[in-house]
Amino acid sequence: MPKTIKKVGVLTSGGDSPGMNAAIRAVVRTCAYHNIECIGIYRGYQGMIEGDFKEMGPRSVNNIVNKGGTILKSARSLEFRTPEGRKKAHENLVKAGVDALVVIGGDGSFTGGLIFNSEYGFPVMGIPGTIDNDIFGTTHTLGYDTALNTVVDCIDKIRDTASSHNRLFFVEVMGRDAGHIALNAGIGAGAEEILIPEEDLGLDRLLDSLQKSKASGKSSSIVVIAEGDKIGKNVFELKDYVEANLPEYDVRVSVLGHMQRGGSPSCFDRVLASRLGVKAVESLLEGKSNYMVGLREDKVTLTPLEQAIKGKSEIDRELLRVSDIMST
Repeated sequence: MPKTIKKVGVLTSGGDSPGMNAAIRAVVRTCAYHNIECIGIYRGYQGMIEGDFKEMGPRSVNNIVNKGGTILKSARSLEFRTPEGRKKAHENLVKAGVDALVVIGGDGSFTGGLIFNSEYGFPVMGIPGTIDNDIFGTTHTLGYDTALNTVVDCIDKIRDTASSHNRLFFVEVMGRDAGHIALNAGIGAGAEEILIPEEDLGLDRLLDSLQKSKASGKSSSIVVIAEGDKIGKNVFELKDYVEANLPEYDVRVSVLGHMQRGGSPSCFDRVLASRLGVKAVESLLEGKSNYMVGLREDKVTLTPLEQAIKGKSEIDRELLRVSDIMST
């Protein structure tokens, strides 16, 4: 028999992403709608260990749906990886009367929640918040759509200067293990080549492609590179290689970095966060635990946390084909 949920704790963990605040708001207001209490846990699992809690009600989340980052802050906790740290966290939750957790974050955050549940039987529900879109069980993670729009906007501006000076720009975007941002933003911004971890383009093919672009009359080119791409040790080494082999190109590098994480969330991310927040709380009230709420075929679904952690998000092969055609 599932235990009765009277108070839900919500935390954000790992890297921040646009839409996290909208998800916090959804969790808080869904709790209020169902006449249960909600506790905000500051600084993720570290705050749980230190008892950094605050009661949250519908008015405490006014005017945050449009804000990037997370009002609950985020931190990586080495202490929570130890049994002693998790014991402290559990004691603080029990003391505060918290009955269940909503964890907003990525696979590392979900792993912490899964271990915590296995040790203490504490109900946990995950909401995927990461711009990389690299979590199995959902077509979109919170912040991914916003990051795409940020990257496309940046590349549009870079193209203006590339065209003015007949330059080749390597634009590095986030995506350590997944090329979703690079592939989609590259197509959206009209990049000549897109380099992602899932596909080994190879240096020879890259040079061949750039030579063809030059021969076809293109005076400037944009190459979008996911930070995890394996074609070179890093984007600056790749720049040196191209300059050595194609001296006719004036090559520049732009690393977009953490600007991709910031900014006001897109409408899509705000709506997605609201849907996932409602589903997370209502699933806990139904007695469910150890699931991640996600989006599949525009329907909010549940995926076991273990599958979400161990599964691999797949790159869209059709988009790869579209990318090849568009770079002609």
